[in-house]
Amino acid sequence: RELKEKKCRGILRLIEPCAHVLEVTFPLQRDNGEYEMITGYRAQHSHHRSPCKGGIRYSMDVNQDEVKALSALMTYKCACVDVPFGGGKAGVKINPKLYSDNELEKITRRFAMELAKKGFLGPAIDVPAPDMGTSEREMAWIADTYANTAGYNDLNAAACITGKPINQGGIHGRSSATGRGVFHGLENFINEAQYMSMIGHTPGWGGKTFIVQGFGNVGMHTCRYLTRAGATCIGVAELDGSIFNKNGIDPKDLEDYKNEHGTIVGFPGAEPYEGEDLMFEQVDILIPAATEKVIHAGNAAKIKASIIAEAANGPITPAGDNILQSQGCLVIPDMFINAGGVTVSYFEWLKNLNHVSYGRLTFKYERESNYHLLQSVQDSLERRFGRVGGKIHVTPSEEFNKRMSGASEKDIVHSGLDYSMERTALKIMNTAMDLELGLDLRSAAYVNSITKIFDTYRDSGLAFS
Repeated sequence: RELKEKKCRGILRLIEPCAHVLEVTFPLQRDNGEYEMITGYRAQHSHHRSPCKGGIRYSMDVNQDEVKALSALMTYKCACVDVPFGGGKAGVKINPKLYSDNELEKITRRFAMELAKKGFLGPAIDVPAPDMGTSEREMAWIADTYANTAGYNDLNAAACITGKPINQGGIHGRSSATGRGVFHGLENFINEAQYMSMIGHTPGWGGKTFIVQGFGNVGMHTCRYLTRAGATCIGVAELDGSIFNKNGIDPKDLEDYKNEHGTIVGFPGAEPYEGEDLMFEQVDILIPAATEKVIHAGNAAKIKASIIAEAANGPITPAGDNILQSQGCLVIPDMFINAGGVTVSYFEWLKNLNHVSYGRLTFKYERESNYHLLQSVQDSLERRFGRVGGKIHVTPSEEFNKRMSGASEKDIVHSGLDYSMERTALKIMNTAMDLELGLDLRSAAYVNSITKIFDTYRDSGLAFS
Protein backbone atom coordinates (compact mmCIF):
# COMPACT_ATOMS: atom_id res chain seq x y z
CA ARG A 1 0.00 0.00 0.00
CA GLU A 2 2.88 2.36 0.82
CA LEU A 3 4.36 1.81 -2.64
CA LYS A 4 1.00 2.54 -4.23
CA GLU A 5 0.73 5.79 -2.29
CA LYS A 6 4.24 6.80 -3.35
CA LYS A 7 3.43 6.05 -6.98
CA CYS A 8 0.16 7.97 -6.69
CA ARG A 9 1.91 11.03 -5.25
CA GLY A 10 4.65 10.70 -7.86
CA ILE A 11 2.18 10.74 -10.75
CA LEU A 12 0.33 13.74 -9.29
CA ARG A 13 3.67 15.53 -8.98
CA LEU A 14 4.36 14.62 -12.61
CA ILE A 15 1.04 16.11 -13.79
CA GLU A 16 1.60 19.48 -12.10
CA PRO A 17 4.63 21.16 -13.76
CA CYS A 18 5.10 22.38 -17.32
CA ALA A 19 7.16 19.93 -19.40
CA HIS A 20 8.79 22.41 -21.84
CA VAL A 21 8.88 26.18 -22.20
CA LEU A 22 10.45 27.98 -25.16
CA GLU A 23 11.24 31.70 -25.25
CA VAL A 24 12.33 33.19 -28.57
CA THR A 25 13.48 36.70 -29.48
CA PHE A 26 13.91 37.86 -33.07
CA PRO A 27 14.29 41.16 -34.93
CA LEU A 28 11.59 42.80 -37.05
CA GLN A 29 12.27 45.49 -39.63
CA ARG A 30 9.19 47.72 -39.58
CA ASP A 31 7.70 49.35 -42.68
CA ASN A 32 9.37 52.67 -41.75
CA GLY A 33 12.81 51.01 -41.68
CA GLU A 34 13.17 50.88 -37.89
CA TYR A 35 14.16 47.67 -36.11
CA GLU A 36 12.37 46.16 -33.13
CA MET A 37 12.92 43.03 -31.04
CA ILE A 38 9.93 40.71 -30.76
CA THR A 39 9.57 38.18 -27.92
CA GLY A 40 7.43 35.05 -28.17
CA TYR A 41 6.76 32.02 -25.95
CA ARG A 42 5.46 28.49 -26.32
CA ALA A 43 4.74 26.21 -23.37
CA GLN A 44 4.02 22.48 -23.57
CA HIS A 45 2.47 21.43 -20.29
CA SER A 46 1.87 17.71 -20.71
CA HIS A 47 2.80 14.91 -23.09
CA HIS A 48 0.49 12.27 -21.63
CA ARG A 49 -1.24 12.53 -25.02
CA SER A 50 0.33 13.76 -28.25
CA PRO A 51 0.33 16.26 -29.85
CA CYS A 52 0.11 19.28 -27.51
CA LYS A 53 -2.72 21.67 -28.33
CA GLY A 54 -3.34 25.31 -27.52
CA GLY A 55 -3.77 28.77 -29.01
CA ILE A 56 -1.34 31.48 -30.05
CA ARG A 57 -2.22 34.91 -28.66
CA TYR A 58 -0.90 38.34 -29.63
CA SER A 59 -1.12 40.56 -26.56
CA MET A 60 0.99 42.93 -24.48
CA ASP A 61 0.07 40.87 -21.38
CA VAL A 62 1.92 37.79 -22.68
CA ASN A 63 4.70 36.48 -20.43
CA GLN A 64 6.24 33.14 -19.51
CA ASP A 65 4.04 32.56 -16.46
CA GLU A 66 0.88 33.30 -18.44
CA VAL A 67 1.62 30.79 -21.21
CA LYS A 68 2.60 28.16 -18.62
CA ALA A 69 -0.66 28.67 -16.69
CA LEU A 70 -2.79 28.63 -19.83
CA SER A 71 -1.03 25.52 -21.18
CA ALA A 72 -1.87 23.73 -17.91
CA LEU A 73 -5.50 24.81 -18.33
CA MET A 74 -5.43 23.35 -21.87
CA THR A 75 -4.27 19.98 -20.51
CA TYR A 76 -7.24 19.82 -18.14
CA LYS A 77 -9.63 21.22 -20.75
CA CYS A 78 -8.72 18.56 -23.33
CA ALA A 79 -9.07 15.81 -20.72
CA CYS A 80 -12.38 17.28 -19.55
CA VAL A 81 -14.03 16.94 -22.99
CA ASP A 82 -12.20 13.71 -23.96
CA VAL A 83 -10.03 15.28 -26.68
CA PRO A 84 -6.78 13.24 -26.85
CA PHE A 85 -4.27 16.11 -26.70
CA GLY A 86 -1.76 17.41 -24.18
CA GLY A 87 -1.88 21.09 -23.24
CA GLY A 88 0.11 23.87 -24.88
CA LYS A 89 -0.04 27.65 -25.26
CA ALA A 90 1.87 30.30 -27.18
CA GLY A 91 2.02 34.05 -27.12
CA VAL A 92 3.80 36.91 -28.86
CA LYS A 93 4.25 40.09 -26.81
CA ILE A 94 2.82 42.67 -29.26
CA ASN A 95 -0.30 44.76 -29.66
CA PRO A 96 -1.48 43.60 -33.12
CA LYS A 97 -3.42 46.84 -33.68
CA LEU A 98 -0.13 48.77 -33.85
CA TYR A 99 1.34 46.73 -36.73
CA SER A 100 0.56 46.66 -40.45
CA ASP A 101 -0.59 43.45 -42.15
CA ASN A 102 2.84 43.12 -43.75
CA GLU A 103 4.58 43.41 -40.33
CA LEU A 104 2.17 40.93 -38.73
CA GLU A 105 2.88 38.42 -41.52
CA LYS A 106 6.64 38.79 -40.98
CA ILE A 107 6.24 38.28 -37.19
CA THR A 108 3.92 35.27 -37.63
CA ARG A 109 6.06 33.49 -40.20
CA ARG A 110 9.28 34.04 -38.25
CA PHE A 111 7.65 32.85 -35.02
CA ALA A 112 6.41 29.72 -36.84
CA MET A 113 9.93 28.97 -38.08
CA GLU A 114 11.40 29.43 -34.60
CA LEU A 115 8.79 27.02 -33.16
CA ALA A 116 9.36 24.43 -35.90
CA LYS A 117 13.17 24.54 -35.49
CA LYS A 118 12.90 23.67 -31.81
CA GLY A 119 10.25 20.95 -32.19
CA PHE A 120 7.37 23.14 -30.97
CA LEU A 121 5.32 22.91 -34.19
CA GLY A 122 4.21 19.86 -36.17
CA PRO A 123 1.17 17.62 -36.69
CA ALA A 124 2.50 14.94 -34.32
CA ILE A 125 4.13 17.10 -31.64
CA ASP A 126 2.48 20.50 -31.21
CA VAL A 127 -0.59 21.90 -32.95
CA PRO A 128 -1.44 25.55 -32.19
CA ALA A 129 -4.73 27.36 -32.95
CA PRO A 130 -6.10 30.94 -32.93
CA ASP A 131 -6.48 32.83 -29.67
CA MET A 132 -6.75 36.45 -28.56
CA GLY A 133 -5.44 38.78 -31.28
CA THR A 134 -5.06 36.04 -33.93
CA SER A 135 -7.48 34.60 -36.50
CA GLU A 136 -7.59 32.19 -39.43
CA ARG A 137 -5.34 34.57 -41.42
CA GLU A 138 -2.39 34.00 -39.04
CA MET A 139 -3.10 30.26 -39.02
CA ALA A 140 -2.88 30.16 -42.83
CA TRP A 141 0.52 31.94 -42.69
CA ILE A 142 1.82 29.44 -40.12
CA ALA A 143 0.54 26.42 -42.10
CA ASP A 144 2.17 27.78 -45.28
CA THR A 145 5.46 28.54 -43.49
CA TYR A 146 5.62 25.05 -41.97
CA ALA A 147 4.68 23.30 -45.24
CA ASN A 148 7.44 25.16 -47.10
CA THR A 149 10.20 24.76 -44.47
CA ALA A 150 10.39 22.06 -41.77
CA GLY A 151 7.34 20.19 -43.08
CA TYR A 152 8.07 20.21 -46.83
CA ASN A 153 8.48 16.41 -46.78
CA ASP A 154 5.49 15.78 -44.51
CA LEU A 155 2.30 14.53 -46.15
CA ASN A 156 0.32 15.71 -43.11
CA ALA A 157 1.84 19.21 -42.95
CA ALA A 158 -1.61 20.87 -43.07
CA ALA A 159 -2.38 19.30 -39.66
CA CYS A 160 0.40 21.35 -37.98
CA ILE A 161 -2.18 23.97 -36.99
CA THR A 162 -5.96 24.30 -36.72
CA GLY A 163 -8.38 27.19 -37.17
CA LYS A 164 -7.27 27.63 -40.80
CA PRO A 165 -9.48 29.09 -43.58
CA ILE A 166 -11.66 26.46 -45.32
CA ASN A 167 -9.63 26.64 -48.56
CA GLN A 168 -6.41 25.97 -46.62
CA GLY A 169 -7.67 22.76 -45.01
CA GLY A 170 -9.88 24.32 -42.33
CA ILE A 171 -13.24 22.92 -41.26
CA HIS A 172 -16.75 24.35 -41.46
CA GLY A 173 -17.96 25.64 -38.10
CA ARG A 174 -14.50 26.26 -36.56
CA SER A 175 -14.78 30.05 -36.31
CA SER A 176 -18.06 29.85 -34.36
CA ALA A 177 -17.08 26.70 -32.41
CA THR A 178 -16.16 28.27 -29.06
CA GLY A 179 -19.30 30.43 -29.02
CA ARG A 180 -21.45 27.47 -30.00
CA GLY A 181 -19.80 25.39 -27.28
CA VAL A 182 -20.62 28.09 -24.70
CA PHE A 183 -24.26 27.92 -25.82
CA HIS A 184 -24.45 24.11 -25.61
CA GLY A 185 -22.61 24.05 -22.28
CA LEU A 186 -25.00 26.62 -20.79
CA GLU A 187 -28.02 24.85 -22.28
CA ASN A 188 -27.23 21.59 -20.49
CA PHE A 189 -27.35 23.34 -17.11
CA ILE A 190 -30.19 25.77 -17.92
CA ASN A 191 -32.46 22.86 -18.87
CA GLU A 192 -31.49 20.92 -15.73
CA ALA A 193 -34.27 21.53 -13.17
CA GLN A 194 -32.12 20.52 -10.19
CA TYR A 195 -29.44 23.16 -10.83
CA MET A 196 -31.96 25.85 -11.74
CA SER A 197 -33.90 25.25 -8.50
CA MET A 198 -30.62 25.59 -6.51
CA ILE A 199 -30.26 29.18 -7.76
CA GLY A 200 -33.98 30.00 -7.77
CA HIS A 201 -34.60 29.89 -11.53
CA THR A 202 -36.97 27.96 -13.76
CA PRO A 203 -35.48 25.70 -16.47
CA GLY A 204 -35.36 26.92 -20.09
CA TRP A 205 -34.12 29.98 -21.97
CA GLY A 206 -37.39 31.93 -21.94
CA GLY A 207 -37.19 35.25 -20.10
CA LYS A 208 -33.47 34.86 -19.27
CA THR A 209 -31.26 37.94 -19.71
CA PHE A 210 -27.52 38.00 -20.28
CA ILE A 211 -24.55 40.38 -20.48
CA VAL A 212 -21.44 39.67 -22.54
CA GLN A 213 -18.08 41.12 -21.54
CA GLY A 214 -15.96 41.17 -24.72
CA PHE A 215 -17.48 41.20 -28.21
CA GLY A 216 -14.73 39.40 -30.10
CA ASN A 217 -15.13 36.07 -31.89
CA VAL A 218 -16.33 34.17 -28.79
CA GLY A 219 -18.56 36.91 -27.37
CA MET A 220 -20.21 37.65 -30.70
CA HIS A 221 -21.06 34.03 -31.55
CA THR A 222 -22.22 33.32 -27.97
CA CYS A 223 -24.49 36.36 -28.18
CA ARG A 224 -25.93 35.16 -31.47
CA TYR A 225 -26.66 31.58 -30.31
CA LEU A 226 -28.18 32.62 -26.98
CA THR A 227 -30.46 35.20 -28.64
CA ARG A 228 -31.57 32.57 -31.15
CA ALA A 229 -32.42 30.21 -28.26
CA GLY A 230 -34.74 32.81 -26.69
CA ALA A 231 -32.54 34.69 -24.16
CA THR A 232 -32.20 38.50 -24.26
CA CYS A 233 -28.86 40.32 -24.47
CA ILE A 234 -29.21 43.49 -22.37
CA GLY A 235 -25.59 44.66 -22.38
CA VAL A 236 -22.20 44.30 -24.07
CA ALA A 237 -18.94 45.52 -22.51
CA GLU A 238 -15.75 46.22 -24.46
CA LEU A 239 -12.41 47.81 -23.59
CA ASP A 240 -13.31 51.17 -25.15
CA GLY A 241 -16.89 51.41 -23.85
CA SER A 242 -20.07 49.53 -22.90
CA ILE A 243 -23.65 49.62 -24.20
CA PHE A 244 -26.90 48.75 -22.44
CA ASN A 245 -30.53 48.23 -23.49
CA LYS A 246 -32.91 46.49 -21.09
CA ASN A 247 -35.26 45.67 -24.01
CA GLY A 248 -32.58 43.69 -25.82
CA ILE A 249 -29.68 44.21 -28.25
CA ASP A 250 -29.75 42.56 -31.69
CA PRO A 251 -26.40 40.70 -32.08
CA LYS A 252 -26.49 40.77 -35.91
CA ASP A 253 -27.02 44.55 -36.02
CA LEU A 254 -24.25 45.03 -33.44
CA GLU A 255 -21.88 42.78 -35.40
CA ASP A 256 -22.53 44.76 -38.61
CA TYR A 257 -22.00 48.04 -36.75
CA LYS A 258 -18.72 46.83 -35.22
CA ASN A 259 -17.42 45.55 -38.57
CA GLU A 260 -18.17 48.94 -40.15
CA HIS A 261 -16.95 51.24 -37.34
CA GLY A 262 -14.38 49.05 -35.56
CA THR A 263 -16.10 49.61 -32.19
CA ILE A 264 -19.43 49.04 -30.43
CA VAL A 265 -19.40 52.62 -29.05
CA GLY A 266 -22.18 54.70 -30.60
CA PHE A 267 -24.32 51.68 -31.60
CA PRO A 268 -27.82 53.15 -32.27
CA GLY A 269 -29.69 50.10 -30.89
CA ALA A 270 -28.56 50.72 -27.30
CA GLU A 271 -27.57 53.46 -24.86
CA PRO A 272 -23.97 54.09 -23.74
CA TYR A 273 -23.57 52.55 -20.28
CA GLU A 274 -22.92 55.21 -17.62
CA GLY A 275 -22.73 53.12 -14.40
CA GLU A 276 -19.69 51.83 -12.49
CA ASP A 277 -19.29 48.57 -14.39
CA LEU A 278 -21.71 46.71 -16.67
CA MET A 279 -20.78 43.40 -14.97
CA PHE A 280 -22.41 44.61 -11.73
CA GLU A 281 -25.88 45.01 -13.31
CA GLN A 282 -28.84 42.82 -12.32
CA VAL A 283 -28.86 40.00 -14.90
CA ASP A 284 -29.48 36.24 -15.04
CA ILE A 285 -26.35 35.18 -16.98
CA LEU A 286 -22.97 36.93 -17.10
CA ILE A 287 -20.53 35.82 -19.82
CA PRO A 288 -16.95 37.08 -19.42
CA ALA A 289 -15.55 36.44 -22.93
CA ALA A 290 -12.45 38.65 -23.02
CA THR A 291 -9.37 38.24 -20.87
CA GLU A 292 -8.37 36.58 -17.59
CA LYS A 293 -8.76 37.81 -14.00
CA VAL A 294 -11.64 40.25 -14.64
CA ILE A 295 -13.59 39.02 -11.57
CA HIS A 296 -11.49 39.04 -8.40
CA ALA A 297 -11.70 39.48 -4.63
CA GLY A 298 -12.14 43.23 -5.08
CA ASN A 299 -15.28 43.11 -7.21
CA ALA A 300 -16.83 39.62 -6.94
CA ALA A 301 -19.24 40.70 -4.16
CA LYS A 302 -20.80 43.29 -6.50
CA ILE A 303 -21.77 40.69 -9.14
CA LYS A 304 -25.53 40.14 -9.16
CA ALA A 305 -25.73 37.48 -11.89
CA SER A 306 -26.96 34.02 -10.81
CA ILE A 307 -25.09 32.14 -13.57
CA ILE A 308 -21.59 32.90 -14.85
CA ALA A 309 -20.29 31.13 -17.96
CA GLU A 310 -16.50 31.46 -18.24
CA ALA A 311 -16.20 31.89 -22.01
CA ALA A 312 -12.72 33.42 -21.56
CA ASN A 313 -9.75 31.54 -20.10
CA GLY A 314 -9.48 32.08 -16.33
CA PRO A 315 -11.71 35.18 -16.02
CA ILE A 316 -12.32 34.53 -12.28
CA THR A 317 -9.51 34.40 -9.70
CA PRO A 318 -9.69 31.69 -6.97
CA ALA A 319 -10.53 34.34 -4.34
CA GLY A 320 -13.29 35.75 -6.56
CA ASP A 321 -14.61 32.23 -7.15
CA ASN A 322 -14.94 31.61 -3.39
CA ILE A 323 -16.96 34.81 -2.95
CA LEU A 324 -19.28 33.93 -5.87
CA GLN A 325 -19.83 30.42 -4.47
CA SER A 326 -20.74 31.83 -1.06
CA GLN A 327 -23.30 34.08 -2.82
CA GLY A 328 -24.93 31.00 -4.37
CA CYS A 329 -23.82 31.77 -7.92
CA LEU A 330 -23.59 28.91 -10.45
CA VAL A 331 -20.16 29.27 -12.10
CA ILE A 332 -19.72 27.06 -15.18
CA PRO A 333 -15.92 26.63 -15.46
CA ASP A 334 -13.84 27.65 -18.47
CA MET A 335 -12.26 24.21 -18.87
CA PHE A 336 -15.69 22.89 -19.86
CA ILE A 337 -17.68 25.81 -21.24
CA ASN A 338 -15.11 27.18 -23.70
CA ALA A 339 -13.86 23.77 -24.87
CA GLY A 340 -15.93 24.03 -28.09
CA GLY A 341 -12.90 25.50 -29.87
CA VAL A 342 -10.51 22.69 -29.03
CA THR A 343 -13.18 20.05 -29.74
CA VAL A 344 -13.71 21.34 -33.31
CA SER A 345 -9.93 21.84 -33.67
CA TYR A 346 -9.65 18.09 -32.99
CA PHE A 347 -12.17 17.43 -35.79
CA GLU A 348 -10.12 19.67 -38.13
CA TRP A 349 -6.87 17.89 -37.19
CA LEU A 350 -8.50 14.51 -37.95
CA LYS A 351 -9.81 15.86 -41.27
CA ASN A 352 -6.28 16.97 -42.23
CA LEU A 353 -4.81 13.57 -41.30
CA ASN A 354 -7.55 11.76 -43.24
CA HIS A 355 -7.13 14.06 -46.27
CA VAL A 356 -10.87 14.01 -46.93
CA SER A 357 -13.70 16.22 -45.68
CA TYR A 358 -16.43 14.79 -43.49
CA GLY A 359 -19.47 13.50 -45.38
CA ARG A 360 -17.83 13.59 -48.81
CA LEU A 361 -17.69 9.81 -49.27
CA THR A 362 -21.22 9.05 -48.09
CA PHE A 363 -23.22 12.13 -49.17
CA LYS A 364 -24.71 10.78 -52.42
CA TYR A 365 -25.12 7.24 -51.10
CA GLU A 366 -27.20 8.43 -48.12
CA ARG A 367 -29.38 10.61 -50.32
CA GLU A 368 -30.14 7.72 -52.69
CA SER A 369 -30.73 5.34 -49.75
CA ASN A 370 -33.34 7.74 -48.35
CA TYR A 371 -35.07 8.00 -51.74
CA HIS A 372 -35.15 4.18 -51.96
CA LEU A 373 -36.59 4.05 -48.43
CA LEU A 374 -39.46 6.39 -49.38
CA GLN A 375 -40.02 4.45 -52.61
CA SER A 376 -40.11 1.18 -50.65
CA VAL A 377 -42.78 2.60 -48.28
CA GLN A 378 -44.79 3.81 -51.29
CA ASP A 379 -44.57 0.39 -53.01
CA SER A 380 -45.66 -1.39 -49.80
CA LEU A 381 -48.69 0.90 -49.39
CA GLU A 382 -49.67 0.48 -53.04
CA ARG A 383 -49.40 -3.32 -52.79
CA ARG A 384 -51.59 -3.29 -49.69
CA PHE A 385 -54.23 -0.76 -50.75
CA GLY A 386 -53.92 -0.87 -54.55
CA ARG A 387 -53.69 2.03 -56.96
CA VAL A 388 -57.38 2.61 -57.46
CA GLY A 389 -57.24 6.32 -56.76
CA GLY A 390 -53.85 6.76 -58.42
CA LYS A 391 -50.35 6.53 -56.94
CA ILE A 392 -49.92 6.86 -53.18
CA HIS A 393 -47.26 9.57 -52.87
CA VAL A 394 -45.07 9.39 -49.80
CA THR A 395 -43.79 12.93 -49.29
CA PRO A 396 -40.96 13.57 -46.83
CA SER A 397 -41.53 16.07 -44.02
CA GLU A 398 -39.65 19.37 -44.20
CA GLU A 399 -37.19 18.21 -41.54
CA PHE A 400 -36.54 14.89 -43.31
CA ASN A 401 -36.17 16.68 -46.64
CA LYS A 402 -33.41 18.87 -45.20
CA ARG A 403 -31.51 15.77 -44.04
CA MET A 404 -32.32 13.69 -47.11
CA SER A 405 -28.85 14.13 -48.59
CA GLY A 406 -27.10 12.96 -45.45
CA ALA A 407 -24.97 15.11 -43.16
CA SER A 408 -22.77 17.88 -44.52
CA GLU A 409 -19.42 18.64 -42.87
CA LYS A 410 -21.05 21.47 -40.90
CA ASP A 411 -23.85 19.16 -39.68
CA ILE A 412 -21.31 16.56 -38.53
CA VAL A 413 -19.20 19.18 -36.73
CA HIS A 414 -22.23 20.72 -34.98
CA SER A 415 -23.62 17.35 -33.98
CA GLY A 416 -20.22 16.13 -32.71
CA LEU A 417 -19.74 19.30 -30.67
CA ASP A 418 -23.27 19.15 -29.24
CA TYR A 419 -22.77 15.51 -28.20
CA SER A 420 -19.35 16.22 -26.68
CA MET A 421 -20.65 19.12 -24.55
CA GLU A 422 -23.74 17.14 -23.47
CA ARG A 423 -21.72 14.09 -22.44
CA THR A 424 -19.17 16.20 -20.52
CA ALA A 425 -21.89 18.21 -18.73
CA LEU A 426 -23.50 14.96 -17.60
CA LYS A 427 -20.18 13.64 -16.24
CA ILE A 428 -19.57 16.91 -14.34
CA MET A 429 -23.08 16.80 -12.86
CA ASN A 430 -22.63 13.16 -11.79
CA THR A 431 -19.26 13.87 -10.15
CA ALA A 432 -20.67 16.95 -8.37
CA MET A 433 -23.53 14.79 -7.02
CA ASP A 434 -21.31 11.84 -6.02
CA LEU A 435 -18.92 14.10 -4.12
CA GLU A 436 -21.72 16.34 -2.80
CA LEU A 437 -20.08 19.47 -4.23
CA GLY A 438 -23.33 21.43 -4.67
CA LEU A 439 -22.73 24.34 -7.08
CA ASP A 440 -18.95 23.80 -7.19
CA LEU A 441 -18.73 22.58 -10.79
CA ARG A 442 -15.08 23.63 -11.15
CA SER A 443 -13.89 21.07 -8.58
CA ALA A 444 -16.03 18.40 -10.27
CA ALA A 445 -14.50 19.22 -13.68
CA TYR A 446 -10.97 19.14 -12.22
CA VAL A 447 -11.63 15.78 -10.53
CA ASN A 448 -12.79 14.31 -13.86
CA SER A 449 -9.81 15.71 -15.80
CA ILE A 450 -7.09 14.80 -13.30
CA THR A 451 -8.52 11.28 -12.93
CA LYS A 452 -8.27 10.72 -16.71
CA ILE A 453 -4.72 12.13 -16.91
CA PHE A 454 -3.67 10.10 -13.86
CA ASP A 455 -5.05 6.88 -15.41
CA THR A 456 -3.14 7.56 -18.65
CA TYR A 457 0.19 8.07 -16.85
CA ARG A 458 -0.41 5.08 -14.55
CA ASP A 459 -1.30 2.67 -17.38
CA SER A 460 1.40 3.81 -19.81
CA GLY A 461 4.07 3.32 -17.14
CA LEU A 462 6.95 5.59 -16.19
CA ALA A 463 9.81 3.85 -18.01
CA PHE A 464 11.42 7.10 -19.19
CA SER A 465 11.23 8.94 -15.89
